[in-house]
Amino acid sequence: MTSETSSDHAPAAATRISAPSGQMALSILTRLRSLAALAIIVAIFSSLNPIYLTWDNMVIMTQHVSVTAVLAAGMTFVILTAGIDLSVGSIAALSGVVAGYVVLYGLPLGGTPVYLPTLVVILIGILCGTLVGAINGFVVAFLRIPAFITTLGMLYVARGAALLTTGGGSFIGLSGDPALGNTGFDYVGTARWFGLPVQIYVMALVGIVAAFVASRTVFGRHVYAVGGNERAAMSAGIPVRMVKVLVYAISGGCAGVAGILLASQLAAADPTAATNYELGAIAAVVLGGTSLFGGQGSVGGSIVGAFVIGFLNDGLVLTNVSEFWQMVATGLVIVIAVGVDEAQRLGGARLRARQRLRAASASTPGK
Repeated sequence: MTSETSSDHAPAAATRISAPSGQMALSILTRLRSLAALAIIVAIFSSLNPIYLTWDNMVIMTQHVSVTAVLAAGMTFVILTAGIDLSVGSIAALSGVVAGYVVLYGLPLGGTPVYLPTLVVILIGILCGTLVGAINGFVVAFLRIPAFITTLGMLYVARGAALLTTGGGSFIGLSGDPALGNTGFDYVGTARWFGLPVQIYVMALVGIVAAFVASRTVFGRHVYAVGGNERAAMSAGIPVRMVKVLVYAISGGCAGVAGILLASQLAAADPTAATNYELGAIAAVVLGGTSLFGGQGSVGGSIVGAFVIGFLNDGLVLTNVSEFWQMVATGLVIVIAVGVDEAQRLGGARLRARQRLRAASASTPGK
């Protein structure tokens, strides 16, 4: 039996839990596919516009990718369990708004506003996203409402809560006041370390941590097992419901980080920020080789997928392609990626069927 197991039978979950070499090989191949697409994009646009491949432009494009990449890292965990999270853009906006509110107005403790250090404000924003994500997970896992419906509803709830908090406007001037000890919120979005924006370091940190959790921890193996065969995972003693709650919490937490990055970059919290970002995150995950049917993929592949989308869009901008054609190109890339994913799934299913047939023939007496 191959390691890219189907969701038909119990041994599949056990095979996925052990993280076999065959599955790792397939993951590498899918990442190479994304890397090849990225290399082609860079080659084409650098030949069309010499500015494209300059150091400064590469840094700018990588900074643009950072928010989508962070969202994609969290989204990968959800899709690995065969779920979906349509609410990450709205959660990002709500997290930024919550952090902006705390910067401007503090926390009303005992009737007196308490202004908090920037690091605490950032953690509050990320915690907000994590809690909203956990609510998504609870509804999906325990109330058994489909993830598509649950997160679609949360898309509107979180966006509406963000608009209600700001009164329909934006929180501006989030640089803080030295007298209140809450300055520095805009540092993450504007500062540079060794010539690179801090946003890029945040993206790298989130990607490394997420990749480690997915590939090197027991929880990560449980995620793959749940996506590969939920019933078999449950039979193996894996807490399936808790795994689902946690993956949506991780997705929400990454959305919180993305919201902080956006608000910090502008020193303003806009309740309409990150609109449609969930589509880019899902596209990046699929482009990176993560199967929409669950159980197969990697965080690293999703990050590469985010670069493919980001570098494609920025290349189209530099070559003066209409924004409408940019949308068409992005949509075509998504459709092609899903088509390749479906073709791989069907090809794997046929291969497993042939192997089972050969095994049955070999075990039949007289053959």
